[in-house]
Amino acid sequence: MIASGATQSTTEDDRAKPSDAQGEVAVAEHDTLKYHLLGPSLTKAGQDAVDQQKVSEIIYNASKGSKFFNNEESKDKNLTQKIEKILARKRQLERLDLAADLRRADEHIAELELSRDLSQTVVHVDCDAFYAAVEELDRPELKHVPMAVGKGVLTTCNYHARKYGCRSGMASFVAMKLCPQLICLPMNFEKYTKKAQEVREVLALYDECFQSAGMDEAYLNITQYCADHDMNPDDAVSQLRSHVFENAKITISAGVAANARIAKIASNRNKPNGQFRVASDRATIMAFMRDLPTRKVNGVGRVFERELDAIGVKTCGDIYAHRAFLSKLFGEKACHFLMQVYLGLGHTSVRPAEEYERKSVGTESTFRDLSGKQELRAKLRWIAEELEKDLARTQNKGRTLVLKIKLHTYEVLTRQVIPPKAVSTADDLYTYALPMFQKLEREIPGMKLRLMGLRCTHLVSTKKDKDATSGKSGPKTTSKPPRARNAKGNSNTSSA
Repeated sequence: MIASGATQSTTEDDRAKPSDAQGEVAVAEHDTLKYHLLGPSLTKAGQDAVDQQKVSEIIYNASKGSKFFNNEESKDKNLTQKIEKILARKRQLERLDLAADLRRADEHIAELELSRDLSQTVVHVDCDAFYAAVEELDRPELKHVPMAVGKGVLTTCNYHARKYGCRSGMASFVAMKLCPQLICLPMNFEKYTKKAQEVREVLALYDECFQSAGMDEAYLNITQYCADHDMNPDDAVSQLRSHVFENAKITISAGVAANARIAKIASNRNKPNGQFRVASDRATIMAFMRDLPTRKVNGVGRVFERELDAIGVKTCGDIYAHRAFLSKLFGEKACHFLMQVYLGLGHTSVRPAEEYERKSVGTESTFRDLSGKQELRAKLRWIAEELEKDLARTQNKGRTLVLKIKLHTYEVLTRQVIPPKAVSTADDLYTYALPMFQKLEREIPGMKLRLMGLRCTHLVSTKKDKDATSGKSGPKTTSKPPRARNAKGNSNTSSA
């Protein structure tokens, strides 16, 4: 320690400077790590009023020294090094004449602008704290206390728990540090699947070609519905939300916009149990995107957010000023994506997920540290059986089988094999996955896992041409939409 007083020598002062600089670097590294530890669900509804700095300190101290912490620290350091290279590259580019790059970027923006379609009304609906809401139907007393679904890792939390900083993807032991009174329930997929179907029955009445985006969210194009029923989009969506509540007894929030990208962002604005509309004119859309933090955009995660922030892109409006650099720093594909984001462009065509060319079908499970030959094989068998169900549902077989594991140290490993035939049954999936798993066991003695998954790629469709024999059947419906009325809830419809 440096003593205070005039007797301190100049040489000692000089020696102190490097350690001060090192200390600043260490503080900066820990700051980025603390932000990284906040996880991918930072933008979830219910987090805006939370003191995230306090939450990050609690997460940091609760997990420090754990295998999870060490793994996240390693990833954060790697990202920091990557960002240093990006910044070095940017400094090189700033010394060059980028007039040609600027011209190409402007031409690209002009081309994209020509694709703008303001004629459609796209809706993104998202069930509010879905798993938690379903559990609360069976146990109404949980509506008034902090609760979450998931034991080792939280899959969702109700809004009372979110006020404490709890969120999906968070380790339960960390969540308990944030909220000691938190009640955690085990997952019940059968119950959630049944409830999701009740919601989808209503969505099909408004757009029979709606696109599911997971169990608890979906996209609809209600342009035709509004025209057929002489309704404006606000009233139609309000009616839809009321209809879902009547049919499924859970609330949904919605975003309404000219395309799917903006609708997705808007659906988070008035959660829970609300809706938000961004008017379908260019000026409103550009203004809406201008001050929007990049992290709010679907497709920008915590890694890309930090990379963009490092070069000065904090909001979607900042993208324009850096347009000449983007392709050289992040590649053509990322540049194209960012230009679309800046302009507030997105797709307007909505169709069932089954109609898109699926590239893979997989399932995985997270659990507490698991070891032991028989226990691990039992888990592998169970995952094979779950994947068989998914392959049957999507009507596919796979030519390539991928095994994924996460060690108790949080290191992720994958292996793949090409079976002699396309596979879809649990027996085949297990048979071809087991040798890969056994090889990993030999390579890692005493292997402990916290995640295991199987995925089929290079898919082969098993669909039969039903149209030729029985014709197309319309969507199954249970009732007609009720008359237009305001949805019950504490959030109002808004327009940007």
